[in-house]
Amino acid sequence: MTVNRLELFPLTVQVKKKSDHLAIGGCDCTDLLKKYGSPLYIFDEATIRSISREFVGEFGSRYKNCVVAYASKAFTSRPLAKILKEEGLGMDTVSGGEISVAQSVDFPADKVFFHGNNKSEDELKMALEWGLGRIVVDNFYELELLNRLASAKHTKANILLRLNPSVDPHTHRHTTTGILDSKFGFPIGTGQAELAVKSAMSMKNVSLKGLHFHLGSPIDDTDPYRQGLEIVLKFAAEMKSRYSFIMHDFSPGGGFAVRYTTSSEIPPVSAYAETITGQLDSWTSRLGLAKPRLIVEPGRSIIARAGVALYTVGSIKEIPGVRTYVCVDGGMGDNIRPALYESKYEAVLANKVTARPSKKVTIAGRYCESGDILIKDIVMPETASGDIIAIPVCGAYCIPMSSNYNMVPHPAIAMVKDGKARIIRKRQKYSDLMKYDVMGKA
Repeated sequence: MTVNRLELFPLTVQVKKKSDHLAIGGCDCTDLLKKYGSPLYIFDEATIRSISREFVGEFGSRYKNCVVAYASKAFTSRPLAKILKEEGLGMDTVSGGEISVAQSVDFPADKVFFHGNNKSEDELKMALEWGLGRIVVDNFYELELLNRLASAKHTKANILLRLNPSVDPHTHRHTTTGILDSKFGFPIGTGQAELAVKSAMSMKNVSLKGLHFHLGSPIDDTDPYRQGLEIVLKFAAEMKSRYSFIMHDFSPGGGFAVRYTTSSEIPPVSAYAETITGQLDSWTSRLGLAKPRLIVEPGRSIIARAGVALYTVGSIKEIPGVRTYVCVDGGMGDNIRPALYESKYEAVLANKVTARPSKKVTIAGRYCESGDILIKDIVMPETASGDIIAIPVCGAYCIPMSSNYNMVPHPAIAMVKDGKARIIRKRQKYSDLMKYDVMGKA
């Protein structure tokens, strides 16, 4: 069972034979924890680069005019953005902060895309000033605002319209975005998407370059993409007929799933690529549409497997006949996904990897909430205080959604490569938690 769990770890995973320690990127995880403290997140550079190249290769070999834009909300940092830039990827951003990260590493502006259902005026000004590739407009308010801001700057905003095709990807309700009852996008079925196309094409300071949709995440089936592409491409053909709309760019978003557990059955990248490019080729030919540039937006599917969370075991509470709680020094503050989405994970003991799993336990966090459970009912080897628990597939959404709940500092993050490790985000100190407090009289 432990051996099977190792398949979920980064591509460079090893077990040190003499010590029985887990190693990632040639670095002993137990040594990393001793050096940098606990809890600790580690990212494997080789895995990031390998999966990035896999996406570029699988989509690019099937559809030449294609951009793979990393969805930054999954996790972003300046060191990561530099790697993505080197690998030739674009960046999908959803805030001024994420745009700032791209700017800080001189990311090519034309390969940065700006999403969001309620972008601020300052963020839109920022996007216009930098001249980033495409602003993905989500609603009529934004469309009018952007046209006014672009006019004031005597420029044109290159945009995509985010459409809502009313396709249910059958994922968690909190991560489903393409159904009719969603805060995202112009619904096609209500006629609002057509009105958005008509309005955008009439505006002097907006240039409508294409269409976008996103169904949700994580989607472990290719059929929702098949449905979504057919609906949106038929809509594009109708807009061409009625308004002479030319679709230069087309994006079916991202949302591609990853394996979180040994029982997960997830399509390979090639299957997503085959479905999306095949549908795009087929329907554009049948509908008489020019072949647009294809933009795909993987985030989780590039970064999730590259990340591993390391925790130290503290108290162990056994309730006879009920449950054994193994408590660690992290939890919902650094990974809220199990509490928020009922997400499932696996784990191994990083300091005795091949020990035989023998006891069902629940791995609980340190936070003052009963819902702070990282993994419920997992069979683990005999575990003691001081052991190190490694949870794989923690590269996506854990750190970006983290908090200082209970005034607990954020963990450090290390990047590993070829036996060497470097800190890419420092561990917070208690003083950092009070840095923005203002003391004084009312």
